[in-house]
Amino acid sequence: MLRKGETICAPATAAGGAIAVIRVSGPESLRICEKIFSPASGRIRLTNQKGYTIVYGEIKDNEEVIDDVLVSVFREPHSYTGEDSVEISCHGSPYIVKKILELLIRGGALAAHPGEFTMRAFMNGKLDLSQAEAVADLVASSSEASHRIAIQQMRGGFSEEIKKLRQELVHFVSLIELELDFGEEDVEFADRRELLKIVSEVRNFSDKLASSFRLGNAIKNGIPVVIAGKPNSGKSTLLNALLKEERAIVSDIPGTTRDFIEDTIIIDGIGYRFIDTAGLRETSDAIEILGIRKTHEKINQAQVILLVDEANDTPEAINRRADYLRGLAGESEKNLLILINKTDLYPEKSREDLMKRIRLKKNESLLFISAKERIGLDELKIRLGEIVEKEKLSSGDVIISNIRHYEALINVSSSLERVEEGLKSGIPEDLIAVDIRQAIHYLGEITGEITSDEILGNIFRNFCIGK
Repeated sequence: MLRKGETICAPATAAGGAIAVIRVSGPESLRICEKIFSPASGRIRLTNQKGYTIVYGEIKDNEEVIDDVLVSVFREPHSYTGEDSVEISCHGSPYIVKKILELLIRGGALAAHPGEFTMRAFMNGKLDLSQAEAVADLVASSSEASHRIAIQQMRGGFSEEIKKLRQELVHFVSLIELELDFGEEDVEFADRRELLKIVSEVRNFSDKLASSFRLGNAIKNGIPVVIAGKPNSGKSTLLNALLKEERAIVSDIPGTTRDFIEDTIIIDGIGYRFIDTAGLRETSDAIEILGIRKTHEKINQAQVILLVDEANDTPEAINRRADYLRGLAGESEKNLLILINKTDLYPEKSREDLMKRIRLKKNESLLFISAKERIGLDELKIRLGEIVEKEKLSSGDVIISNIRHYEALINVSSSLERVEEGLKSGIPEDLIAVDIRQAIHYLGEITGEITSDEILGNIFRNFCIGK
């Protein structure tokens, strides 16, 4: 994928805007752009310009003027890619962008592959691999929370800490391997108590980061919130009320929702994926049965479950449905919110009685709402925000959202667990050194100190063109 010594070009902005930016990077960037650029001041030459300068002029195809542009000049190593680079700001006409790209390619540039600019930034030491991956997450971020995670990681996040801890492990494994060279002389260069302390520190750090993945991945893709309950309890009405549009069909006929309906909204900077599901009941309808099975699948995948019940239901019935959902969730930590709906229809129903008799467990709470009249929805949104904030606090300052990082951290922890057991039980040093080396390898995979062309290809092919 990396075409060393070649100059590449691509549009760096999405089509459809009033202004477009075309990025050029590589050793011939300035010379190629100079062929097609006519500065307003005829005395200026792009190849003589210093970095961080902007020149106004025209892009020309021979004598034909294509557009008035601003050309920004960046000199290596002080550019995004670490190479000489040029950014051409032109009008956003698809014809103009296409024409300028054609002129650049005719002048010797190559069309950039997806992620090739960021790949060059990584290869030239401008970013480590975790920071490069965060660039793609930043471009794709759709909420304040997902943006915050991406920008934190792009600015270094946890990578500097990982590099420091990895270096300490490298130091100790080097001492252990030195001992092996002097095996017959019974010398000890590595302090076993200090090594155990470092191993425990790295393992705890890895475990803490790995445990944050569940929340980080949910924030990145939207917190999955399943709306469940019996038919006609108001699940679809609740979804419509939250979305402020008629997204789901509302009917008095039980079993109307046969499949799940999903949509995303942003609440206080956090994306939530609300999933309206088929009503839970005994039925002989084959299609409805399939819908209920999908409900079970979505409950397993959810981070938050909203159990919608009616204000005229008995506490015993509500408890049975809550227990049923708890059974579907299994041992996984789900946040269950029991919503007593249609409180506008049954104002005489005793809330105090329901609050006393409905059983709540850890991570569960009870709210009284009217989805139709939009009563209690602000309180529901507050509770959803509290759930996320609580999980953020338990995850600490750094949250990871990348499955590749999560898998590497799990492998780090497993390797270091074997090291701890080996140090305590006195197994041979050569076996301990193997496990430490494995942990060092997995830590290096995160930051890109150890990687392969296959891994790089998988990462960067998912980038957009121009990044």
